[in-house]
Amino acid sequence: MSRISNCRVLALSLALTLALAACKGGGEAPPQGGPGQVTVVTLKAEPVTLKRELAGRANSYQVAEVRPQVSGIVAKRLFTEGSLVKEGQPLYQLDDAAYRAQANSARAQLARAEATANAARLAARRSEALVKSQVISAQDNENAQATWKQAEADVLAARASLDAANVTLGYARITAPISGQIGKSSVTQGALVSAGQAAALATINQLDPIYIDVTQSSAELLQLRRELAEGRLEGASELPVDIVLEDGTPFAHKGKLEFSEVSVDPSTGSYGLRIRVENPEQVLMPGMFVRAVLGSGVRPNALLVPMQGIARDPKGSTTAMVVDAEGKVEQRPVTVSRTIGDKWLVESGLKAGDKVIVEGLQKIGPGMPVQATEKGAESAKPAAAAPAAAAPADKQ
Repeated sequence: MSRISNCRVLALSLALTLALAACKGGGEAPPQGGPGQVTVVTLKAEPVTLKRELAGRANSYQVAEVRPQVSGIVAKRLFTEGSLVKEGQPLYQLDDAAYRAQANSARAQLARAEATANAARLAARRSEALVKSQVISAQDNENAQATWKQAEADVLAARASLDAANVTLGYARITAPISGQIGKSSVTQGALVSAGQAAALATINQLDPIYIDVTQSSAELLQLRRELAEGRLEGASELPVDIVLEDGTPFAHKGKLEFSEVSVDPSTGSYGLRIRVENPEQVLMPGMFVRAVLGSGVRPNALLVPMQGIARDPKGSTTAMVVDAEGKVEQRPVTVSRTIGDKWLVESGLKAGDKVIVEGLQKIGPGMPVQATEKGAESAKPAAAAPAAAAPADKQ
């Protein structure tokens, strides 16, 4: 019985061995099933505002250095350093005793001239009556008339001298030439100041509004004008300007482009732009570094591709994987110019309606058949309460 059992075991083992050998030698493994799964984005032409970011600095809208127009001793300072002052507000009072005396003297000279002119007028009128009666000669009458006219001229000269003396007296009180924020005073009470001195007594800066001065290269200007001339770009001169502070914080108020320089700096190859921006809180101060984001124009039919859909080789060439009409992968060379958010702006190589692969790129190659799903289609299905943000899936 044991021999019969052993034979059966050997026979069964041999059969299993032959079966395994037949399976191993039965040819190649069956091919993997179905095309690869990829996620695509269908390109759509849309209007996009192209912007450029330029670095610059803030400058006062107006700057005035306060200087004396007459010489004298500072009797009193009439403002608080760092405060806001109004145009015409008194800032310094000089000792005006000498100027006041000059004004009084000029006033007395005017009174004297007026009295002399009045006497000459009466004498001239009497002379006119006497010459008619031939009591005096015509020569005497002419002399009397000339004396009257000379006296009237002396009155005008005396009045002008009084006006000049009053102006000089007024200069002894130094006032603010503009409204704005005044800085520290360079002189104190008792200091001697002189007309026409080089050093300013104080400086006033008008900070609301304020200017932002930036520079742009002439090459960018030529490119912008070329695109406008070709119709690829629509003008955006009225677009507001966004201001970004040096710590990266967006400024609360938007600016407006005031003007651009008419000449290019030969040493830098750039030209200046000036932006005006409201600054009621006076966050911006003269000399502060900022960045201005200006609108270059509107691209009416722009194509934007997610960054993951664009590949760059070591030579710098850019390509995109596209699903063609037959459901196969096609590699296309493309040209991109700038990033807008998390997308590339396409200049050439793609067109509206192209399906660019953005997910599953590791599993595919040119010419391979794929099963394409529109990006966002699967996640939009269960979200019944929220509106769908993506196009429906494109079934191949």
